[in-house]
Amino acid sequence: MNASANPLRQGLAEDRTPEPTTVVIFGASGDLTKRKLVPALYTLMAERLLPPSFAVVGFARKQVGDGAFRAEMKDWCAKFARHKPTEELWSQFEKGLYFHTGEYDDPASYKALKERLDAIDRERGIQGNRVFYVSTPPATFPVAVKQLDENGLINKAAGGPFTRVIIEKPFGTDLASARELNAHCLTHLREDQIYRIDHYLGKETVQNLMVFRFANAFFEPLWNNRFIDHVQITGAEAIGIEGRGGYFDHAGILRDMVQNHLFQVMALTAMEPPVSLSATDLRDEKVKVLKALRPIPDGRFDEFIVRGQYRQGSVGGKRVPDYHEEAGVTAGSTTETYVALKMFIDNWRWAGVPFYLRSGKAMAKKVTEVALVFKDAPHRLFGEKSISEPNVLAIRIQPDEGISVRFGSKVPGNTLDIHPVNMEFRYGTSFGTEPPEAYERLQLDCMLGDQALYTRADEVDASWRFISRIHDEWARSAARGVPTYEAGTWGPDESDAMLRRSGQAWRRL
Repeated sequence: MNASANPLRQGLAEDRTPEPTTVVIFGASGDLTKRKLVPALYTLMAERLLPPSFAVVGFARKQVGDGAFRAEMKDWCAKFARHKPTEELWSQFEKGLYFHTGEYDDPASYKALKERLDAIDRERGIQGNRVFYVSTPPATFPVAVKQLDENGLINKAAGGPFTRVIIEKPFGTDLASARELNAHCLTHLREDQIYRIDHYLGKETVQNLMVFRFANAFFEPLWNNRFIDHVQITGAEAIGIEGRGGYFDHAGILRDMVQNHLFQVMALTAMEPPVSLSATDLRDEKVKVLKALRPIPDGRFDEFIVRGQYRQGSVGGKRVPDYHEEAGVTAGSTTETYVALKMFIDNWRWAGVPFYLRSGKAMAKKVTEVALVFKDAPHRLFGEKSISEPNVLAIRIQPDEGISVRFGSKVPGNTLDIHPVNMEFRYGTSFGTEPPEAYERLQLDCMLGDQALYTRADEVDASWRFISRIHDEWARSAARGVPTYEAGTWGPDESDAMLRRSGQAWRRL
């Protein structure tokens, strides 16, 4: 939709088109490629955001020819792309779609890949610009980076064709492994060639946190400890682990959701205004927030963190088995499927304001939001019963992306009764279109060389420094067991009790 068709888009930044590029996807037979990566690239092409000279090469162990890969990707794009394939557009897209069979640890596979890419360059006029997207099991990350470098697939020169490497999460499993992976990557790549992806940063509403705060004059002056009582950040999923027991039982929700997704949302919520929107300035401010996190005091972890496991229940009328009945889960596992944290950011803006983060599987419904809960008015002019709930500013990240403000309003009638009401903004109704997928924006930014929505090494380090202490404490107290909650609810009772001790309560979502 162009600006003339939608007046609400008038004045927005012009779309940018990258240089001719080949995107090589390692792990091309996986679900992420089928459901997100290739559908996102097709949508970018359909919206004319890709250059005419463009190619996608899938790399995996699977024996697949170009024709079969193209047919399979067309089916997946029909299911998951925002723009469904038409014959004209798909025929244009599939001409640049290839599959390369290889082993991730085999130098011969990379030598053959280099020859294939050089031939595609000549055929498509791409001139050597390449993005390597490493969407594989984490153990393969360092292997792929090393093989790319040692087989001449990484251009380290500052000028000439660019080489960029996108590395999927998790970036490490603790502080030590994250530092080791960072050090390994930096022996083969420059920092400006490394794109550590967190797809939450590509979500439209997450980006709108910055716009809402820094492009409007009326809320930012209230965005501090003078007016905010506490902040709640929720990342709830209605599904259980659904066949991912082998991975999830080793990871847990703290690693899978909090260390990356929710910490990034928290950093954008709490950061100071950046000097500019450059990658350096934006990420500098996020790092300051993560470095200001108050460490949980030794011996007091139970006051600041609650974990839980779901037990049998139902979500949306569908039975969910007990976590220990899920395939791939170790007998007697204490891996958490729910976690809630109480955190403080020790700086001038947020001193004394609790940040509550919670995330869980098999919860009442799927929802991700940031809620700023305001302090009560300094004087109850209308009586103690006048307002039953505090003012709340809520940014809904998914689903039903939008922003709502909850405030008190007089109930019509002859008495002075005040009742909380909501004022809503929804993306779909205001802009007449659905927001783009996160992987559309993030892959496009990588091709453009914009790292603003990717995480930097010191961000990863600062987040793991906080999280790893929690895992260490849990390892020491493993024999105590883990509280449980019924699938389809909002977590264990201990989570509600943690807020109650401070006179607060989780929002009803």
